[in-house]
Amino acid sequence: MTDQYGLAVTTASPSALGAYIEAVDLLLAALPGADEAFGRALTADPRFALAEAGRARTLQLLARMDEARAAARHARELAASLPRRERQHVEVLALVVEGQGAAALEAARAHLQEFPRDAMVLAPCTGVFGLIGFSGRRGREAEMLALLDGLASHYGDDWWFGMAHAFAQNETGQREPARKAIDRSMAVHPRNAHGAHVRAHVLYEGGEDVAGLTYLDEWLKDYPATAQLHCHLTWHVAIFALGVGRLDRAWQVYAGGVAPGASWGPPVNTLTDAASFLWRAELAGSPRDASRWSAVRDYAARAFPKPGVTFCDVHSAVAYAASGDAAALEGLSRALKEADGAGRLAAGPVVPALADAFGAFARGDWGAAITILAPVFEEHVRIGGSRAQRDLVELTLLAAYLRAGRADDARALLARRHDRRPSVPLAGFA
Repeated sequence: MTDQYGLAVTTASPSALGAYIEAVDLLLAALPGADEAFGRALTADPRFALAEAGRARTLQLLARMDEARAAARHARELAASLPRRERQHVEVLALVVEGQGAAALEAARAHLQEFPRDAMVLAPCTGVFGLIGFSGRRGREAEMLALLDGLASHYGDDWWFGMAHAFAQNETGQREPARKAIDRSMAVHPRNAHGAHVRAHVLYEGGEDVAGLTYLDEWLKDYPATAQLHCHLTWHVAIFALGVGRLDRAWQVYAGGVAPGASWGPPVNTLTDAASFLWRAELAGSPRDASRWSAVRDYAARAFPKPGVTFCDVHSAVAYAASGDAAALEGLSRALKEADGAGRLAAGPVVPALADAFGAFARGDWGAAITILAPVFEEHVRIGGSRAQRDLVELTLLAAYLRAGRADDARALLARRHDRRPSVPLAGFA
């Protein structure tokens, strides 16, 4: 028996295979129910190793880490006597769940050379939060596109691959190819949440805030608040609302689906989306709300008590800086510098530099913020995240230039955007 990508799957149960195929589709589309479908596959065939590995990956994305690691260990045991393709498939997903990113990426690349249509192995490599996206490397965006370009002939018009390819194209400035690719993907699977997310990014990069807001408002009507991408798609709605000057709507959306306690998203989304929105709203002219920042600071300290996930470390720094928690910010900066000095920080010195720059900006020391941030600005791609998310860094530098009376430097920074036209909701900028 084979899966939806034509790969042989070891199970004697047609019902187990059917549930597995359903689960994979749900997982790749970021739709709810994948964990339940993998569970049904395992009920039908308790020794179904690929279903257990898929369940482990799903639990990881749901931030149920103890269960995810236990499922990964069990999947390895079940796969011990399986054909090589399935053993390697399980091993890659187990490495991903265990947080061994470099080893997982190396194993995935080798596996995909022989089994290019193993989408469950390819999927963790893709996206801005994937194995390449969080690698800390300078050229990660081009690296992601090169990987998918090389595999495109094996997938044809597959909706999932088209979505992943479109995102990589968009992040490297190929907006029109990305628009065409995501339109094809969504025509096949219009309720694909990852696809809706990519379309939001394409619209953002083109400065199409009104179209983005209209699209997501309609698309999100039938997407459950408990689904994986609900928080992040809601953040996109809030950012589009900021872009068109609908501040009341932006705050309503933030309070209802992004703020800690209202978000059902994974912790990485709740922290980064909440901190990013509050900071950008202030840059757009909203007054600081100490209670909102305190809630995000407390969430950061609780969900990410130790540094280790660079993108989250940067946004924890934002939360500590804006909430006035100088001790927490100083401790984080010191830990990041120690990790960088010991060679343990894949993204390098840009990470502690950003933490210090956000701290200086929050104190109103525009000159120090510029002095710290400008020299490392080109390196911020290394922290992970999308162009849209990393605009937080650009907007901060722009605002520092303006508040320091250096409008020419602000305009020169904006002039470097050769392949994108996102709006810039920044108070005092014209």
